[in-house]
Amino acid sequence: MRTSRAAVAPQIETLAHRLLGVPLPVGLRAWDGSSAGPTDGPSVSITSRRALRYALWSPGELGIARAYVRGDLDVEGDLTEALRRCRQPAGPPRKNAERIGLGELAALLGLAARTRALGPPPPRPEGEARIRGAVHSKRRDGAVIAHHYDAGNEFYRLLLDSSMAYSCAYWRRGEDGTLEQAQRDKLDLICAKLGLRPGMRLLDVGCGWGSLILHAAREYGVRVTGVTLSAEQYEYVRRRIADEGLTASAEVRLQDYRGLDDEPYDAIATVEMGEHVGERNYPDYVATLYHNLRPQGRLLLQQMSRGENAPGGGAFIESYIAPDMTMVPVGRTVQHLEAAGFEIRDVHALREHYVRTVRAWMRLLEDRTEEAAAVIGREGVRIWRLYLAGGALAFEQNRMGVQQFLAVRPDAAGESGMPAERV
Repeated sequence: MRTSRAAVAPQIETLAHRLLGVPLPVGLRAWDGSSAGPTDGPSVSITSRRALRYALWSPGELGIARAYVRGDLDVEGDLTEALRRCRQPAGPPRKNAERIGLGELAALLGLAARTRALGPPPPRPEGEARIRGAVHSKRRDGAVIAHHYDAGNEFYRLLLDSSMAYSCAYWRRGEDGTLEQAQRDKLDLICAKLGLRPGMRLLDVGCGWGSLILHAAREYGVRVTGVTLSAEQYEYVRRRIADEGLTASAEVRLQDYRGLDDEPYDAIATVEMGEHVGERNYPDYVATLYHNLRPQGRLLLQQMSRGENAPGGGAFIESYIAPDMTMVPVGRTVQHLEAAGFEIRDVHALREHYVRTVRAWMRLLEDRTEEAAAVIGREGVRIWRLYLAGGALAFEQNRMGVQQFLAVRPDAAGESGMPAERV
């Protein structure tokens, strides 16, 4: 078969126009030195034929992500802006542009043949999850949590604030607020909604690195129990409790939520844990929370949400960040809570707060790139750079949300014990 020596970038531009139904939204430079597309703003650099092989063997988001992670495809300029332009290209997109049909696959195959990019499937990047077992079995859930959260406490120290809070912050201090202050304000917001007072017992399900455990015990005088499936988090929290002299009022367990069967707690918090539960297990999850809460006890559930079209977050997130992730739509979360017996008292949307939170993490990652690369490798940094840029954009464009649900377990007479005014 004879191969064409025509410039590569214009051929890719033609194919992209066919796939998207609109002109190429960003500039493009190919490995042969040719270029195409807009000359303003960020541009994509395809440094190797292998990038086309990734796209051919895994058409769509996953193939492009693999090429980016391996460095066969790079972005020159602002990564977030490049993603924004690709998500919202100029002009009306082709109907069902997100679907790759046989005609588009044939065109991609032809391009690969002309540019001598044909070949066997390229290797998957090392950072891609390789999870086995029945979905949301205890063993598999443990492996999923380990994949994401056991990347190393040293890395998360570089990415997060000093409290190691790995969830949406609450930016109540305007443009002058810092990530540190916003995370502390989020913890205070949770504690206030739960009505915590000295001597109360608090359960933190999916406690992360213990930011709420330590804050509630230290600042509100409550006795706190936290549970996590991450061995790295467990050891970290256990040491912090000891270092801060809080062993009499705080404890952490390496435990699956399905094993909880304690004396009822006065309050329960579960912050961005529900995404890991799965739709099938969600009724059991909220039933467990209800069972472990005393009558008139309050529940604060904070979690991300997404519509029916992509509840898992997409191929990249599910392959590299959080396998088996399910972001339950807001309405269905309310239905699950009510079916378990909870009364919903408040739903507080924090979507814009997550845009600022994720971008604060992005700045820390960029400022500490070399340190991060020493811990998780260059490919690991690229995974996290793409994850954070895409995540911030998803919240900005209302493709993902995050809410705090405040609920109560009424007593036998139907009394909530809640104040008449809004918490």
